[in-house]
Amino acid sequence: MASPMRSLLADPDRYLQSFRLFLERSTEHQCMQEFVERQLPDVIASIGNGKSTINVLSVGGGAGEMDLQILSKIRARYPRATINNEVIEPSADQISKYKERVAQASNLENIKFTWHKETAYEFESRMIAENKTKKWDFIHMIQMLYYVKDVPATIRYFHSLLELQAKLLIILVSGKSGWETLWKKYGSSFALEDLCSYVSSGDLPRMLDSAGLKYQLYELPSHMDITSCFVEGDKDGELLLDFLTETLDFAKTAPPELKRQVMEELRKPGCSENRDGKVFFNNNLSVIVIEP
Repeated sequence: MASPMRSLLADPDRYLQSFRLFLERSTEHQCMQEFVERQLPDVIASIGNGKSTINVLSVGGGAGEMDLQILSKIRARYPRATINNEVIEPSADQISKYKERVAQASNLENIKFTWHKETAYEFESRMIAENKTKKWDFIHMIQMLYYVKDVPATIRYFHSLLELQAKLLIILVSGKSGWETLWKKYGSSFALEDLCSYVSSGDLPRMLDSAGLKYQLYELPSHMDITSCFVEGDKDGELLLDFLTETLDFAKTAPPELKRQVMEELRKPGCSENRDGKVFFNNNLSVIVIEP
């Protein structure tokens, strides 16, 4: 009998609900913001040297929260340059939120925005079909490599678009995170139609080394409070479980034995730590900065 488990992405509303709760309960954006504040200025220190226009490409830009923070750092470093910021994002809802964010933000003069409602693969196919080879000074891919079918090919393609002083910045879950433990063990049991591949920073060095690319790796400590996942019938807990397993209504549709094993795994030190009666999932991220 086929499992009733379905991908969380089959229900975009529930996916966004669970994603927003994940951001609320985790230090995901805070640890990225800290990186943008402390380390990004060094990363972008020479991307726009001698240029009057700086071209930035955001691959999977989402609702733009991190994009705008990155742009503010580029602008602070190159105050006289015009910044041309293009965004690849397949979700109309996320693009609409991004546009709202831009409309409400101050200090965005000298920054031009263009949105492309498409996936990274669709963008690549269109550029090749139109025989376009535009080069970029800074490309970033934040938490999006899980949704591409061929990770090494995607990295190679976007790396090929870098200018001489440019950088390609990738953020994804750390190979030392609870995600790594959970997904390496149970990923094949989850409903994965839309999540093309589980990939972490543990997989990238091998791919980058074999492509002969130079890169730097940064670890970003992060955690998420998943205590409510262990309260039977807790609506927020069920949403977070959906997000952790990328499965729609995991608590209700997973086979009982799989659910039991996953709940047990989530409490173990490989995934989480217990502090003051709460369970904190290890949500560590990694940043990989690739040279041209």
